[in-house]
Amino acid sequence: MKKHLLSFSAAAAIALGSLTLAGPLPALAQATATAVAPLDLVAPVAEYKIYVSKLTQQFVKDTKAFTDAVKAGDVEKAKALYAPTRVSYEKIEPIAELFSDLDVAIDSRADDHEKAEADPAFGGFHRIEYGLWEKNSTEGLTEYADKLQADVEELNSRIAGLTFPPEKVAGGAAVLMEEVAATKISGEENRYSLKDLWDFQANFDGSRKIFDLFKPLLVNEDEFIAKVNGNFDRVYVILAQYKDGDGFQDYDKLTEADRKVLAGAVNTLAEDLSTLRGKLGLD
Repeated sequence: MKKHLLSFSAAAAIALGSLTLAGPLPALAQATATAVAPLDLVAPVAEYKIYVSKLTQQFVKDTKAFTDAVKAGDVEKAKALYAPTRVSYEKIEPIAELFSDLDVAIDSRADDHEKAEADPAFGGFHRIEYGLWEKNSTEGLTEYADKLQADVEELNSRIAGLTFPPEKVAGGAAVLMEEVAATKISGEENRYSLKDLWDFQANFDGSRKIFDLFKPLLVNEDEFIAKVNGNFDRVYVILAQYKDGDGFQDYDKLTEADRKVLAGAVNTLAEDLSTLRGKLGLD
């Protein structure tokens, strides 16, 4: 369960279904000397909504294959599908987290529950992960698989009708990095499967997508753009050391020193990206 939610500004909201702008736009444009014209935000936010919508549709499809394997009792297939299934969700977390009920249901971690394995409220991916890796079994997981699939389909439905506020989209680039640096770097999320590096890669990809979409609007910010691009490249170079075929080594293969190097790079990137909203005049 994640708590990095950003404030919503109704005046800046963009109703992307019809691509119309809502609120007193001239006032917003004049609020700060560095503000990007509201009309200029339409294209990147619209493109981001398309990106998110495609990923949620893929997430529904991948989750179905994963939960079918769980319900069929195929432990090895379910294990193989676990990490790649989560990739789409991890890329779009800033938007998925807007629906806190679904975020808890789909992705709450053991730390969010007292005596998690015995808590019926502990469901979603990480409850199934516990059964697959700690018990090496799918026994008792059918109800969790059915609930997970239903929640993922509901997420897809809600996102399809969602208005994407520009400040939440732009701020999402930093949110993804902050969460990796603050909690995920410890390995506490995928503690049973040790598939954390898959999640990190997806978080980095989702963050860079946001930055790349807004980058053309950053006038006279060449130095900032170069710095952020360089920091993204550094993070990817570090992560590439742990590639294993189409995926990654288990997280316990990283030493404490390895994790500190990765954390340092992610923290630097998060600090830079935390200024993106301000540079766009969206704070």
